[in-house]
Amino acid sequence: MPTLNDVLVLLPEFYLVAAACLLLLADAFMKPAQRGALHWIAIVVLLVATYMVVAGQPDATVTAFGDMFVRDRTSEILKVFALLCTVLVFIYARPYLLDRKQFVGEFYTLMIFAVLGVMLLVSAGNLVMVYLGLELLTLSSYALVALNRDSPLSSEAAIKYFVLGALSSGMLLYGMSMVYGATGTLGLAQLHATATHGAMPHLLVFGLIFMLVGIAFKLGAAPFHMWIPDVYQGASTPVTTFIASASKLAAFGMAWRLLETGLGDLSPYWQPMLAVLAVLSMAIGNLVAIVQTNLKRMLAYSTISHMGYLLLGLVNAGPEGYAAAMFYAISYALMSTVAFGVIMALARAGFECEEIADLKGLNQRSPWFAAMMALAMFSLAGVPPLFGFYAKYLVLQAAIDAHMLWLALAGAVFAIVGLYYYLHVVKVMYFDKPVEGGADRSTPDMPMRVVLSLNGLALLVLGVYWGPLLGWCRHSFGIG
Repeated sequence: MPTLNDVLVLLPEFYLVAAACLLLLADAFMKPAQRGALHWIAIVVLLVATYMVVAGQPDATVTAFGDMFVRDRTSEILKVFALLCTVLVFIYARPYLLDRKQFVGEFYTLMIFAVLGVMLLVSAGNLVMVYLGLELLTLSSYALVALNRDSPLSSEAAIKYFVLGALSSGMLLYGMSMVYGATGTLGLAQLHATATHGAMPHLLVFGLIFMLVGIAFKLGAAPFHMWIPDVYQGASTPVTTFIASASKLAAFGMAWRLLETGLGDLSPYWQPMLAVLAVLSMAIGNLVAIVQTNLKRMLAYSTISHMGYLLLGLVNAGPEGYAAAMFYAISYALMSTVAFGVIMALARAGFECEEIADLKGLNQRSPWFAAMMALAMFSLAGVPPLFGFYAKYLVLQAAIDAHMLWLALAGAVFAIVGLYYYLHVVKVMYFDKPVEGGADRSTPDMPMRVVLSLNGLALLVLGVYWGPLLGWCRHSFGIG
């Protein structure tokens, strides 16, 4: 039977469920002129949830509902940054949605349900909870991608996302059923204890392979990346920003829970598989991004390459590697919010600012936004002293520590390849002549401008003062 302690452990999650339901009711009874208040209420809801996660975090790991839910330092960090990324999405999205008459309550409630899925997923202590959190996140994401019903591109992207997402969820569920059949348990801690002593090791490895397919799809790692470019381009930019940031934190959390907490003793099997996925992701992501002319598709292939680098940390299969991978996931989430935030700031009704050519001469029209985009591009490329440089260094070091020097060398080579398309965007902004109808935001939304500026400058500050964040990540895995 559930106890009061179980409820208290899940208090932030229960709070978000209640808040989302109340927002849904408020939206139904609000007049159109009052709907602007919904935006600020949703932001306050997420900030309160962030406070509840941090303030209510116990010193030691606690579980609830028969070990189905785990509250520990790792889940705390991922939840905090997922909530903060969603707050950034809300702030950036307001002028974008108003310009397109898409300022509807469903956007906020679906986003809150999606981030609730993230929180359940990163705290999963049981295969059932993994699947529950994953489906809450993905079902909300499908609806968000299709939210712009007047756009054929959005509808097409949502259908592709739904079909491929259902296929990957089915594979993940099939893998889980094989693992359950081999071990007789659904709890990740119990699974870890019995995995090496299972009577059917071949069935266990067979299930592991299918689970890795599901993990790779959610991360967007090659060769299970085919949904990312179409979804990034077809979805409205606020939704793309959420998928590129908070969803990647959730995917890392799921990968760590399943591979280390559940199947850590099978690391000799899954390490080489992840290494292959990492190389494919870095190669396909960086090489195909070079030929893209659409900015959102270029950033989509950039995401694929970055997920390859994140896998370098997981390949280490040790606390240092996991801390590096988490640090990388956080850095990528913050970098992508800046890049997509600038796209939303420069877009206006009838102009999406989705082509690289739209940024021609941006420095002459809006030097501050050009500087923010340049910071994002240089950081994504891993140029020192920005945030992305140290994140790349950590995961490359993790691969070397795992005695995979060849993998670290491959990462370094593809990082140099990736410089080309990031620098191309900077070159277009600073050295090309402006074109008629290009990007120009003469009356930007002030809260958006302030927060975007802080978000962009954070890439520089965290690139220099990365120690506290890395220490937090390392402490969550029992280091230091």
